[in-house]
Amino acid sequence: MHRRIITPGALAAASLLLAIPASAASHSPGAPGIGDPYYPAYGNGGYDVSHYDLRLTYQPADDRLAGTATLLARTTQDLSRFNLDFLLDVSEVRVNGSKAAFATSGEHELQITPSRPLAEGTSVTVVVRYSGVPSSKRAYGFTSWLRTADGGVAAGEPESAWWWYPSNDHPRDKATFDVSVQVPDGTQAISNGTLQATSSRAGWTRYSWRSDKPQATYLATLAVGRFDVTRATTDSGIPVINAYSKDLGGHDGAARASIERTGEIADWLTGYFGPYPYNALGGYVPNTTTGYALETQTRPFYSPRQFANGANTSLVVHELAHQWYGDLVSVSQWRDIWINEGFARYAQWLWSEHEGEGTAQEIADYVYASRPADDPFWTVRPGDPGPENQFHLAVYDRGALALQALRNAIGDEDFFAILKGWPHTYAHGDASVDDFVRYAERVSGERLTGLFDTWLFQPSKPGAPAAADAALPTRAAGTEGAPRQPASWKKIAATNGVHDHGDAHGHTR
Repeated sequence: MHRRIITPGALAAASLLLAIPASAASHSPGAPGIGDPYYPAYGNGGYDVSHYDLRLTYQPADDRLAGTATLLARTTQDLSRFNLDFLLDVSEVRVNGSKAAFATSGEHELQITPSRPLAEGTSVTVVVRYSGVPSSKRAYGFTSWLRTADGGVAAGEPESAWWWYPSNDHPRDKATFDVSVQVPDGTQAISNGTLQATSSRAGWTRYSWRSDKPQATYLATLAVGRFDVTRATTDSGIPVINAYSKDLGGHDGAARASIERTGEIADWLTGYFGPYPYNALGGYVPNTTTGYALETQTRPFYSPRQFANGANTSLVVHELAHQWYGDLVSVSQWRDIWINEGFARYAQWLWSEHEGEGTAQEIADYVYASRPADDPFWTVRPGDPGPENQFHLAVYDRGALALQALRNAIGDEDFFAILKGWPHTYAHGDASVDDFVRYAERVSGERLTGLFDTWLFQPSKPGAPAAADAALPTRAAGTEGAPRQPASWKKIAATNGVHDHGDAHGHTR
């Protein structure tokens, strides 16, 4: 038998524990992930952010970023500590004005322990001071920070925030943003929303941007470089700011011929999706070597390579459609990616109709006929594709086929009422594929679970009965009487890699 020796210090500690109220003793750490099965470590539990205030200084010459991030949040449980998703080097953290302990954890976690536990429902202000070289940081073997000859760009899906600001990095936790960035004179800083102010002092210029509507963390963007900036206003009164790197070379003309039509295209989309949901609009093309585009809120990112073969307004349609489907209404979990991509692709089909280059039905006919039943394309389930296939072409094309099947099943009146009503119903929030199915059934008054199961969840090509219900031909492409390739197809197909960042997960490696 071992005798337990109790020291005076231990007695004092025991007395202190007995003195702690039961409510304080029940405080526990917030979860290190928000609960998304595709990306278990992404996001965090225990709190909800309402606003990010980012005050940054960036030096393009050595890719050094320094800043102070202020997060306004509310706890959703009794918290003893919590995590933020972040990679740069932290020098100080304060919670409600008091210094907090902090440490790194896992691949991309900043673990924060406040000086006092936080009760559920408490308003919390978190201040993080940090610095570092974003391009030097990698997590899970990749980086989402894009280094350019004249600066750097943060634009990536499903993650890009870790490289430039600490956050609760998941679309389920949206917030408003103030982004103020100081850069050397002659260099610009582009971000989301409206440009509130610019000021210059001692060789530096500060650009202050504001996004006053809730925004998912991956949709926040930062681009620093030498840009030519254009300004316009849509017919509906929305200010448009576009920015083009000054060294786009031969891609410059095609990029401008596409993106300068942003206002026109956004106004056209309102006829299908309802009023444009934000007070700012535009796009930007930095001199990156990447090949993808991204629907960063109010100001999509486009890579120069997207315009290598000339102007492509279909690409602009895709990214602007996301302002409603993906930005205004975000995914509840990343498996709900069809809510983003199937609808943005279908908007391209509608644009093809508008341009007289093939109707949505003709494009659907061609997509269905051009892929035989044994094509692996049909094994991907757009309604839950898995993280390895999150940006697979089937999520786009088969996802749009599901919408054409829905349109033919319920008729144009209900179909277009759904397209417009869905973003309004779930505005500034998030939703799932199941939510959409229930919404479509409510509007149409029809049972649609079988239709969506066939087109979104079965790992096989829908057979002749389903094709007949969707008014799709059963003749294979290349045979007599089979659908011909629509005139718009090459432009649509040119955007197939629109979110292909380098691998199946959308990561830049």
